[in-house]
Amino acid sequence: MRSTAFVGILALAGTWLASGAPATAEEQLPVKEIERIVREYLLREPQVIYQAIQELQKRQQAEEAVRQKAMIAQNADAIFRHPDDPVAGDPKAEATLVEFFDYHCGYCRSMSPGLRALIDDDRNMRFVFKDLPVLGPDSVTAARAAVAANRLDPKKYVGLHFALMQSKDLSRDAVLAIAERQGYDRDRLAAEMDSDWVKQRIDENLKLAEQLGISGTPSFVVGETLIPGAVDVSQLAQLLEEQRQARN
Repeated sequence: MRSTAFVGILALAGTWLASGAPATAEEQLPVKEIERIVREYLLREPQVIYQAIQELQKRQQAEEAVRQKAMIAQNADAIFRHPDDPVAGDPKAEATLVEFFDYHCGYCRSMSPGLRALIDDDRNMRFVFKDLPVLGPDSVTAARAAVAANRLDPKKYVGLHFALMQSKDLSRDAVLAIAERQGYDRDRLAAEMDSDWVKQRIDENLKLAEQLGISGTPSFVVGETLIPGAVDVSQLAQLLEEQRQARN
């Protein structure tokens, strides 16, 4: 079976080889003969493979960007305005930054001090937290506790979030102990995090991430833009500023 990459290269290379008027049905070469000709050409001109792959990547990236933009618009309420999502910053701010994260994710952890500083420094920003536990059972435990804690007392959530981001131990006992130090009632939180609605909320985040094409954490959404992976916080700050300017 031919790979997608080879079929794409074959098509692109074929366009570069084509010249003159289209062949008639009688003049058309068999597929195997065309492949032989293309292979020989690629052996003579190997740089064509690199150029073809670059062109394919550009096309795929452009198509994915268009798809993601459409999916962000289609799911705007779920992304930016879900009533059960924890929120930091100014709830009426002109610019919103959404993070999909996992408490076990090393890249999420490395970015957390910078994100906390951004939240503290940018008074005209709204920050939305989206739990996306994809790295095992402890990730799920921490996510369930965080989602439940936000409903019990959203004012304490930000402190709990960043405390969990710094904890190497995310077992149930450790997570409840961290929450207790942040002012939560341990027993109430333990009961709430096992509620069906918490599981449903996390499942909704996982489904939303799949629709957006998010395959890992952290991932960010600013306006119509999806930013996969860890990035410099200054880049996120710039995108927020561009979003504010676009609204004025």
